Amino acid sequence: MMLTIDPVRWGSALVLSGTYLAMCLAIWRARAAVRVQPDAAPADWLVAYASQTGSAEYLARRTAETLVTSGLDARAVCMSALDAQALDQAKRILFIASTYGEGDAPDSAARFASHAMGTAWDLSQLHYAVLALGDNTYANYCGFGRQLDGWLRARGATPLFERIEVDRGAPAALSEWQHQLSRLGGTSDVPDWEAPGYGEWRIAERSLMNPGSAGAPLYRLALMPLDGELPEWRAGDLAQVSPPGDPDHPREYSVASIPGEGKLELMVRLQRREDGTAGAASGWLCEQAAGGDVVRLRMRAHERFRLGANARRPLIAIGNGSGLAGLRALLKERIDAGVHDNWLLFGERNAAHDYLCREELEQWLAKGALTRLDLAFSRDQQSPRYVQHLLREQADVLRAWVADNAAIYVCGSLQGMAGGVHDALAELLGKEHVDTLVAQGRYRRDVY
Repeated sequence: MMLTIDPVRWGSALVLSGTYLAMCLAIWRARAAVRVQPDAAPADWLVAYASQTGSAEYLARRTAETLVTSGLDARAVCMSALDAQALDQAKRILFIASTYGEGDAPDSAARFASHAMGTAWDLSQLHYAVLALGDNTYANYCGFGRQLDGWLRARGATPLFERIEVDRGAPAALSEWQHQLSRLGGTSDVPDWEAPGYGEWRIAERSLMNPGSAGAPLYRLALMPLDGELPEWRAGDLAQVSPPGDPDHPREYSVASIPGEGKLELMVRLQRREDGTAGAASGWLCEQAAGGDVVRLRMRAHERFRLGANARRPLIAIGNGSGLAGLRALLKERIDAGVHDNWLLFGERNAAHDYLCREELEQWLAKGALTRLDLAFSRDQQSPRYVQHLLREQADVLRAWVADNAAIYVCGSLQGMAGGVHDALAELLGKEHVDTLVAQGRYRRDVY
């Protein structure tokens, strides 16, 4: 099992500010008029996105919608759809690029970054612009967006305007992007990108999941809206919490439940700063907020981690620590739908204290709702044993499931677990096969 990081997204280069994330929520619920195309079909304007958690994808929808409102022919496409033919035919492309981890391309753009950007194509016919999303607390701020811009310039493409960098959803940068879109479309009549407010919730239940653990406390919380009406969400979605002590840098958590259970559940790791004080969001949720206190919260759709087209495929769910939250929701949604070809590989520290959701998982296994349950507890033997070791031990089973069209979902810590799992998959399946799984939407990650 790998050491886990609290699911608070403040450190992620992909996590944007509350205004930006709320804007995305409005987009998801409103369902923009412009649909993302399955391929890079010819259009006067392409809006190509590289997205991990879905923010860049839905910003691309709004960008395309703005261009359409201005009377232009525009389509939003995933960057994975851009091949040599598409780039050769395109005349105008607006790129919206998130940066993942330490300056890397998001999973959806990994193939483009490793293949297309390694070539010397002549793109002198192309006019383009780049909106780069990032977090300036990281050394490689907007790393992938900057790499993309540099590659396009080196290939002879002409910028329509200078690259715009967005630091954690800075409103001024997004406004500048909208201004440039208005200029390109020759109109000031652009769609409103205002953000909705938070809903008011209360904590109905709170329990410690790992008493006696050598790791930080992990709490399971059940929340209910004060107006009594649960919003809609799907397994894989995120909850955004605005803590009273730091309302301007909202934190995100993987949702652990589905609406049919009648409550919103989270698994929150209590974080402590170097001076011993509790984190603004995790401290509020785990220790400070009482039943009568108002929790400001809103849901955020996370399309890339929803089941979608993978709903009926066999599912290989891999994670550690609080990452079980997102995986638990996915499994619950499938089990309730009668889909039982589910394989969970999960890791933590010690079986005696950190076997999260033990009773439920073993019940699922006993009744056949889980086909397999493989566990790794890193501190229960002399040599650490992690989830990537489970994959290597079950290499033949893994290959058989993938050959049977299985999807792979990974949730948990980016450092250690996610990287170790990715390396194991590349080793056991082959890098090209893993790239194909990403392109097919059969390998998805929600890691932080």
